[in-house]
Amino acid sequence: MEFAIFGAQGIALGTYQALHSLNPNQKIHCFLVSNMEGNASFLEGIPVFELNRFASSLSQKEKDNIEILIATPENVMGGIESALENHGFRCHARLTSSRWAQFMGYHYRCGKEFMPLPALPVGCHKPDIHMYMAKFHKDQPLTESYNMPEWITPVQAGASLCEKRVASFLDSDGENISRKNGNYSELTVLYWIWKNHLADKASGIQPGRGKTDYYGLSHYRRILELSEDDVLRLEDNDVDVVLPYPMPYEPDIEGHHKRYLADEDWKALLTALEELHQEYAEAFPAILRQRYLYNYNIILARKEVLAGYCSWLFPILERVEQLSEPKGWERKDRYIGYMGETLETLYFMYHKSQLNIYHAGCRFLI
Repeated sequence: MEFAIFGAQGIALGTYQALHSLNPNQKIHCFLVSNMEGNASFLEGIPVFELNRFASSLSQKEKDNIEILIATPENVMGGIESALENHGFRCHARLTSSRWAQFMGYHYRCGKEFMPLPALPVGCHKPDIHMYMAKFHKDQPLTESYNMPEWITPVQAGASLCEKRVASFLDSDGENISRKNGNYSELTVLYWIWKNHLADKASGIQPGRGKTDYYGLSHYRRILELSEDDVLRLEDNDVDVVLPYPMPYEPDIEGHHKRYLADEDWKALLTALEELHQEYAEAFPAILRQRYLYNYNIILARKEVLAGYCSWLFPILERVEQLSEPKGWERKDRYIGYMGETLETLYFMYHKSQLNIYHAGCRFLI
């Protein structure tokens, strides 16, 4: 039976890499997409086809001999299934975010580069975890019910921009940049965490300093998927940071982010780095030329480590606002949020030899 993957971005490419490493003999016929706009013609040397054109080139017998794995965000999978059925493809399956994380865990464990948190032994001490979930007043209701861990606390992002309340905690309380949510997106919540919970610990890289709290940021629809055993792995194994499994992009992460950022904004980011942190600016080109990106600005870290990251990150972003044309406060697009993902990748790859970094799945809630 032939095998194809629906999708052509980070989830799909990561799926291919995991499948290939786990079963090198499994041949992937092609990648499929709804349309070619913004997609490459080839990934890993394998063709990317538009569904309509691909379907029209096959007989029903040939379609029945193709198994399609849907490797996209889960909120669009239902529409993709309908499209596949309408085009005569009857054999298809969803690769949920939890299943994708299992694939990537097996894949990265083989390579040792982005080690999974579950690879560590289970400890005996349960640390205090404070994971804040960014919620926005325009978020669509979830269609399923979830039992959230007790250590996840919702915080309303951009609370100063509307009167509607969707969480008990607001990013407009205390010291904040809530009004900048249009540019910063979930990062206004990270700023709120930093200034109101971490500020006394903003002392830079301090791995393995004994028992401490872990603080972090997740999204309304995306959370780090940590089991009770994973929580028990943190302190006894001196874990400093837990990040989502990185996603691979072709040709590299610089090419990926230039799809979302204008050249002028990209230049502003590079200039801000050169002005404020020359050593990071010098390391940046090599990191941009590799393929792996930490998406979503999701993180869990020791209190002092997260504080050190925030004290590095936000002055850079503030300088980017000043250098941008138009200025950050004159626009409403999420360009600062996209830059945060790139800077998170830069910071933690730069410090990978100093920090004990592990990885976990990122569950998509529907």
